[in-house]
Amino acid sequence: MFIRCVFNNIYSFGKETEFNMFPAPRFTRLKSHCYSCGNFELLKLASIYGANGAGKSNLIKSLDLLKGVVVNGQIPTASYLRRVKHFHSLGTPTMMAIEFITQGTAYLYALEIGENAVEREELYLSGLGKKEDTLVFERTASRDGAIALQFSDTFMESDEGKVLKSVLEKNLIKPHKTALKIIADLENPALQHVARAYYWITYDFIIITPAKRFLGLTHQIDIDKEFRQFVDDTMCSIDIGIKEVLTTKKPIEEFFGKNNRTEIERIRREIETNPLGIARFLNEDGEDFIFVQEGEEIFGKQIQTKHETKEGELVTFEISEESDGTRRLMEYLTVFFDIMTSDVTYFIDELERSIHPLLIKEFVRKFSEDSKTKGQLIFTTHESNLLNQEIFRQDEIWFAEKDHDGKTDLYPLSEFKEHNTKDIQRGYLAGRYGAIPNGLHK
Repeated sequence: MFIRCVFNNIYSFGKETEFNMFPAPRFTRLKSHCYSCGNFELLKLASIYGANGAGKSNLIKSLDLLKGVVVNGQIPTASYLRRVKHFHSLGTPTMMAIEFITQGTAYLYALEIGENAVEREELYLSGLGKKEDTLVFERTASRDGAIALQFSDTFMESDEGKVLKSVLEKNLIKPHKTALKIIADLENPALQHVARAYYWITYDFIIITPAKRFLGLTHQIDIDKEFRQFVDDTMCSIDIGIKEVLTTKKPIEEFFGKNNRTEIERIRREIETNPLGIARFLNEDGEDFIFVQEGEEIFGKQIQTKHETKEGELVTFEISEESDGTRRLMEYLTVFFDIMTSDVTYFIDELERSIHPLLIKEFVRKFSEDSKTKGQLIFTTHESNLLNQEIFRQDEIWFAEKDHDGKTDLYPLSEFKEHNTKDIQRGYLAGRYGAIPNGLHK
C-alpha cells in the first residue's frame, strides 16, 4: 500500500515536493476511508486538482518514470534525463523516493540520478518518523564511478554477505543499472526485503496514463467468473444498452493459418517478453485481439457485447464497434474490481477521460461508500462534480499549483480547515483554494 512519495528536480518539481496518504488527525468523518496498517493508518482514496500545466500530471509521470527504472533495472538515457529535469536545476541530480507497506513491513526506496549514472540508491525498512529507519542496502558512487554498497551489519557478518557484496560492486552493478532489480533477481533469502520491495513496485503499484490500454481485460473476463459477473452486473446497471459481455476464443492457427509461422512466432515472442504474458494484435478492420498461452497452446481472445433491440432480440457487437468511452469504462472495471478485492494501489491520470462525469462520479462514490475495499485509488482530474464531502474527506483532496518560478506545489484541502458542511465545489471554482487558471479567479 502506498504511503508517500517525494520528488526533486524532475518535470515541474523544482524543489522537494511530497504527496502522501496520511489521514489528518483531526478528521473523523468517513472513517472507513482509513485503512489500519498496524500502528498507523492510510487513506484509500485521493483526487488531485489543478489548472492545465499546473503539474498534477507530472506527479503521475514522475511515479511512472520511477516505476519504469525499477522494473527495467536501468535509468533512461542522458538526453532523456535532461528533458525531464526542472529547467532551473539542470546541473543537479534528480531525486525520486517512494514509501510503501507490503506484507506488514514499511519500506523506503530512493534514487538520485545524475547526468548518466545512479549517484545514490537506498532501501530502508521505514520507521515512519517514529523510530530510526533500518538499512537494507545503500549504493553510492564516487567521482571516478566506483560503486560502493552497504548492507545491514547482520548480513555483512556472514562470509556469504562479504563475497556477494564484492561480486555486486565489481561485476554486476553498472553505473546506469539499479541495484534493486539486480539484488532482487538473486533470490537470496537473506535479502528477502529487496525482493519484496521490487515485487510491490512491479506488480502492486499500477500507473495508468491516458494512452495506456488494459491488455489483461479480455483474458480476465474469460477466466475469472467472479470478475465477469461483476462486469455484466455493472454494465447492465448503468444503462448504456449493454446486456451482456462475453469473449470469443480460438487457437492462434485459426487467426493466421497454420502456414503463417512468421506472425505466430512474433506473437509467441511477445508473450514471452511481456510481464503479463499477453500479446496484442490489431487487425486491418480495427478489431482488437489479445493472445495468451494456456498450457502448450496460444489462444486469441476478443470481447463482444450484446445489445437488446426494441423487439427484445440480442444483437452481438465487436468491442471495436463500441464507443471510446464505453471501452474505457470497461477497462476501468478492472481497476475498480481490483481495488475492491486486492491490496493494490492505482494512480490514474485524467480519470474522467472519454467518460461521462456522472458515470465517473457513480464509480468513485461506490468505492468511497464500500467499507470492505482493500486497495487505494489516486487520480488526477478536472471534474469538479467529485468535490463533495460525502464522497471525499478533506485530506483526500489535493491541489497542484505552480509558483512564479514554474515549480509545482502540492497541498491538501485539509490545510484550509473548512467546515464539513462547506460547498467545496463552489469554493474551488471561485478560486478559494487556488489551483485554477489565474484568469478565471473571481
